[in-house]
Amino acid sequence: MRAKAVAVLTICASLAFCASAQEKMQKAREKDPKYQYNLGLFHLNQNNADEAIKCFVKALALDARFFQAWNMIGLAHASKGHLEEAVKAYQKSLEINPQFTEVHNNLGTVYQEMGQLDKAETEYKKALSDPTYLNRESPSYNLARLYLLQNRLDEALENVQKSAQFKLRFAMAHDLQGVIQEKLGNLPEAIASYEAAVKIEPEEVPFSYRLAVAHFKAGNYARAKEIFLKISARVTDAESKDAIANYLKLIRDKGGLGPV
Repeated sequence: MRAKAVAVLTICASLAFCASAQEKMQKAREKDPKYQYNLGLFHLNQNNADEAIKCFVKALALDARFFQAWNMIGLAHASKGHLEEAVKAYQKSLEINPQFTEVHNNLGTVYQEMGQLDKAETEYKKALSDPTYLNRESPSYNLARLYLLQNRLDEALENVQKSAQFKLRFAMAHDLQGVIQEKLGNLPEAIASYEAAVKIEPEEVPFSYRLAVAHFKAGNYARAKEIFLKISARVTDAESKDAIANYLKLIRDKGGLGPV
């Protein structure tokens, strides 16, 4: 009995110690700006922008010069469509650290969404001009999107090609390059770009859809039909389903490739 009593006391002491240790750890976390920042990242990745903002604000309360937290507050506001608030947060980040290049790219995307295209272009170029910035494929890609929107196709092509060079397996850059080449009337080059995008991300249906349409335009009806049939079961929206069905009917009528 005495042994059992000692064992019970030992377990209780151990539990009390664990509870005390957990309490100390929790208090330490409450005072750790990096922990609050990482907790905010977790919530943001879970699409919980409000909780994320609370954590980033806590991080800033503990460290007023935590410029990365302001950047993430900007991203959280942008995800909610609060674009003016996003701009203010990004600018706060740059006030603390003007060399934080990532913010320029993020600020550019918000300005573009707000329709302030000149400001967007300036911010993208600032990000792109930093040779130490490890993610230069992003501002290059964003500049290409901006120039495509403005029908500045040669500049768009130049920047999307840079983007694909900065990051060789950047499927979105290859896909956008296909769109630009198609608008320039370079159908073989467009097909090659779409093929590259599909090779990198074969499950991305829009890439395959644009590839199939390009093959159809080029008169490669058998290849277009093959791709359309392959992706038709994975398309969920009615508009895309109708478009594929229409292309398949046109292929049947034009190419005589049998029933579809």
